[in-house]
Amino acid sequence: MAGTRASRLGLVAVSMACLVALMFISVNPETQYYIDEVMESPQDYEGDVHLRGQVEPGSIDSTSSLFTLIGIEYSLKIDYSGAAIPDGFDEGHTIALKGQLVYENGDWILNAIEIQTGCPSKYSE
Repeated sequence: MAGTRASRLGLVAVSMACLVALMFISVNPETQYYIDEVMESPQDYEGDVHLRGQVEPGSIDSTSSLFTLIGIEYSLKIDYSGAAIPDGFDEGHTIALKGQLVYENGDWILNAIEIQTGCPSKYSE
């Protein structure tokens, strides 16, 4: 009986270890880059990228679905026609974007597929 109980506990422990290992293997951590880091050498980041920056005041153009994301030294045009606009998205706010960084017509542009904002400012006065 003791051997049976020990073997069951061992089987449960091995199963749990396998599940935890599978969980870590299946998680694909995405590195989020600041816009200045990417725009120093954008060709190194061409394709899928996860960016962070600030929406430039006065740059949101809802008719063309474009805005400009700015950092300290660099800026980047964002095409948000393929992304849902979350609450809290506004000029001057810091946001995170996922999308495709491409070189089109002599300029770099990010075709956004996801836009993330911080928590709403419900706690600020």
